[in-house]
Amino acid sequence: MITRKSEREIEKMQKAGDILVACHQEIGKMIKPGVTTKQIDSFVEKFLAERGATPEQKGFEGYPYATCASVNDEICHGFPRDEELVDGDIVTVDMVVNLNGGLADSAWTFQVGTLDDVGEKLLDVTKKSLYKGIEQAQPGSRIGDIGHAIQTYAEAEGFSVVRDFTGHGIGPTLHEEPHIPHFGEAGKGTRLKEGMVVTIEPMINEGSWQSKMDTNNWTARTIDEGRSAQYEHTIVITKDGPMITTEQNQ
Repeated sequence: MITRKSEREIEKMQKAGDILVACHQEIGKMIKPGVTTKQIDSFVEKFLAERGATPEQKGFEGYPYATCASVNDEICHGFPRDEELVDGDIVTVDMVVNLNGGLADSAWTFQVGTLDDVGEKLLDVTKKSLYKGIEQAQPGSRIGDIGHAIQTYAEAEGFSVVRDFTGHGIGPTLHEEPHIPHFGEAGKGTRLKEGMVVTIEPMINEGSWQSKMDTNNWTARTIDEGRSAQYEHTIVITKDGPMITTEQNQ
């Protein structure tokens, strides 16, 4: 069932989004060679606790960490670990903040030190594809409009779009209807309505779009060891267009 949120619910989700954005901005200052994703995960847990918030995905279906930290060829759901990041890595930090029942979900891909030209283009195209999808999140539009905008742009730039993981509705629980694929046909799918809250979170690969699962049964990575990037926002469908609750300037 697809739910439409009240103004009060949206206000709570925006407050959670403000905390998430502040946390991601601090992570951006931390990212450098020698830092570990386990250190980032510990920082996030402390940062949220100090603000009365909790990491919603910790414990979700048994997931053990406050963040997902996916490095290089890991598409999503990477486990934080003690291995140090090195110059030229990319790392996606994905988190869901719960503040008094209001949820915000966002992922951001950070470069570690100096990145090669293809890597820089991958990050640039992935971020732009997110915003091209968000532009389509209008009342009366179809879900397929979002995926079509993302897919046509990313593929025209020489990259591929992951099919195995999608965006989703959110609030009051983490994963709700509808699913938001990042590929598809314009004019197809569920019609968007005012008050719906969804995530748009394209995962874009430099090689094949196909994935394989690690033995931990959580972490998905590319089948050809190509790098993968992801940017994600939580979006409210309003009469005036999409409202991003997790917008940040970095």
